[in-house]
Amino acid sequence: MALNPILILIGLTVAVSAYAWSNDELMRSWILEPYTMARAKGQWYRFLTSGFLHADWMHLLFNMYAFYSFGPIVLSMLANAYGPNGGLGVFLLLYLGGIIVSDLPTYFRHRDDRDYRSLGASGGVSSVLFASILLFPVSEGGGIRIFPIPVDIQPFIFGFLYLAYSYYMGRRRGDNINHDAHFYGALYGVLIIIALIPGVVPAFAQQVGAYVGKIL
Repeated sequence: MALNPILILIGLTVAVSAYAWSNDELMRSWILEPYTMARAKGQWYRFLTSGFLHADWMHLLFNMYAFYSFGPIVLSMLANAYGPNGGLGVFLLLYLGGIIVSDLPTYFRHRDDRDYRSLGASGGVSSVLFASILLFPVSEGGGIRIFPIPVDIQPFIFGFLYLAYSYYMGRRRGDNINHDAHFYGALYGVLIIIALIPGVVPAFAQQVGAYVGKIL
């Protein structure tokens, strides 16, 4: 039986996060810390390792649930396009690359801030989520539900709302959430899928157009 790469990534993230909560040295050395990274050699690994750390169980479970919900369908599509091994490689580029690339703006914004730190897989999860939205913008079965709103929202509508909210909150800086990682992770996911899946943009437009025409 082939091992499920999504479950492996989830298991590894859960294990590392849980261990880091009781190991301050690991947490300090793996967390994204732009000030230190800008001044000490050999600290660039933090762009990736910070994606396997989480603040608490709620943060961890939310990210891993979203990853588990949208990861399989994206991996399946990539495997169909590039074969099992090639599809897995592209999926890892999407998820792990999303973790790294989404934190680059955060690094440049906060590299002179001694107290700023960031952690979590949100950038990679956003990449996978928006890859799914681009591939399947309309859901016949309902869509995506945003707690506490008790209704499903079509994926493409959710995507636009998510990007707008993340951009606004990233500029506002009103809480301790790295909204920039959400925003840039989402953009990275969209760009990767556009680059690697031919015809995805016309297919997206056709599905959204058909949906809008149906409800008007």
